[in-house]
Amino acid sequence: MNAPTNPSTPRKISDNVLSWATDLDDKTVEQAERSASLPFIPGHVALMPDAHFGYGATVGSVIPTKGAIIPSAVGVDIGCGMIAARLNLTANDLPDDLQKLHSMIARDVPAGVGQGHDDGDAFDAMPDLPATHGEKYWTGKLAKRAERQFGSLGSGNHFVEVCLDELDRVWIVLHSGSRGVGNILANVHIDGAKGLMKQMFIDLPDPDLAYLVEGTAAFDNYITDMLWAQNYAMGNRQRMLDLVFAAVAKFLWRPADEAVEIVDQINCHHNFTEREHHNVGGRAQDVWLTRKGAIRARTGDRGVIPGSMGAQSFVVSGKGAASSYHSCSHGAGRRMSRARARRELDVETLDAVMADKAWNGKGRHGTSKMLIDEDPRAYKDIGEVMANQADLVTIDHELRQVLNYKGT
Repeated sequence: MNAPTNPSTPRKISDNVLSWATDLDDKTVEQAERSASLPFIPGHVALMPDAHFGYGATVGSVIPTKGAIIPSAVGVDIGCGMIAARLNLTANDLPDDLQKLHSMIARDVPAGVGQGHDDGDAFDAMPDLPATHGEKYWTGKLAKRAERQFGSLGSGNHFVEVCLDELDRVWIVLHSGSRGVGNILANVHIDGAKGLMKQMFIDLPDPDLAYLVEGTAAFDNYITDMLWAQNYAMGNRQRMLDLVFAAVAKFLWRPADEAVEIVDQINCHHNFTEREHHNVGGRAQDVWLTRKGAIRARTGDRGVIPGSMGAQSFVVSGKGAASSYHSCSHGAGRRMSRARARRELDVETLDAVMADKAWNGKGRHGTSKMLIDEDPRAYKDIGEVMANQADLVTIDHELRQVLNYKGT
């Protein structure tokens, strides 16, 4: 597809879809148009520069709805997002080899599918469980999973990084969400919405766009669980940040008068829904605004936009662009499926890209082959993504990683 002349100017794809993306395939556009065709969407769907095909709705889309919510548009990792903290350290305070710190973080922050903590220390700050509203899925087993996985990373593109900014100041950057409990809750409500569509004989352009109608018990139950999962995800990131910070402080032991401290911090969602007031369809109104792979970027809102493993990340401030519903991208966005990346990409190039960093591919148990689907070549160019949203955010800090820890 042709890029706009000015890469930070949105392009009207159709009457119902506005896009900031210059790297956008037809499959993704068609998916966004299916979402935008639903009768309870009163305005355009906004595609962020990292938009790509996703489950149900496009990843990197911002969708206003009136009187209904699409659970799959929020996604199966409810509340997934970023946390970043700047420390009172510079590159000069770090040794050349951070692989021992990588091992310490891996010991203290469980990562991988189904992984969690074996004791209760990690979930002291977990939000109280939601009212069960009599639903059978809120079992003791699910509550125990929430407790065990609070303060754990997960897998896929979730990560912990130690980074340096443009002034060589040290940052901890972390990407994760609501873990297994959020996934289970999301799928309960997605399946429930699909069942309701069948009961009401409602045909949809895509079955995964099944929705819940405001004012019904099913809608209220979803909102209760979704808001709890969003709080859980934010608390999960905070708990992991605390654990990583403690590992850094121990690794770099300093006397009390020179103790390692956090001097700045941002914690933001990029898979969530909130009730917001926007100019939608030509008039100001309250809507449910779903950001699937997008950060809220009102004027002054601070966000964290990661690149791929091996690429830069960015701390940004929002510009409050009305046409994007005060939103910006959540990352680089995939350009290859995981299956395609595993077929086409080579481990040797990934090892070369990551050679100067502490990461999972190094050390006695190096696993670079397990992370080939996270190779930077599987993602869009983060530089292009940032150029495409110059009207949405201001870049405050550009970060380069010196340590990357992922679940496999």
